[in-house]
Amino acid sequence: MEQFLEFAVLVIAISASGVMAPGPLFAANISYGLRDGARSGIKMAFGHSIVEFPLIILLGIGVFSLEIFPEFRTIISILGAITLFIFAIIQIKTVFSRKEISEIKPKQGPLITGILLSALNPFFIIWWLTIGFKLISDAMLIWAFAGIIILFGLHIWMDFTWLGIISFLASKSSKILSNKNYKVLMVSLSLVLVYFGIVFLTDVTY
Repeated sequence: MEQFLEFAVLVIAISASGVMAPGPLFAANISYGLRDGARSGIKMAFGHSIVEFPLIILLGIGVFSLEIFPEFRTIISILGAITLFIFAIIQIKTVFSRKEISEIKPKQGPLITGILLSALNPFFIIWWLTIGFKLISDAMLIWAFAGIIILFGLHIWMDFTWLGIISFLASKSSKILSNKNYKVLMVSLSLVLVYFGIVFLTDVTY
């Protein structure tokens, strides 16, 4: 149980920054939320998960195949750490570089938009190929293939919760990015990314 709790804290803390970061999915979610409230965010999260779950499965198969190489865990730990540092910098810069969210009005419904903006988002793919790959590897090291399901469960509920909350708040006000509390939250999460990046590098030394 202690091992599970430690891993849960790791996944939730790192995932939070990716889930809550401003981006195309975030912007589209606000656009839909202005009209439909929280239910649009839930639909968008379903679309996001349709892309995310198969991707995690494929990466899990990749982890299983690459575990035979002794340098594998060292390489993904270093790549994961570097990516965490880069994402932290990007998030802080993004939060302070614009006052309001860019207006996006997709023609598709929120479910299809969730699929498209996830599958076509390079930052989403890079996140899973680096940071996510490290988390998948750690999960499978502990629970084998069951670790994929555990990781997905620990991660995906945050997408549903956050996108639902943001779309609900958007129905009240579209100026979410200009909110001081949001900026403080994102800076805090970025510092969390830096911390876990250091943790990843520390693992390499053992």
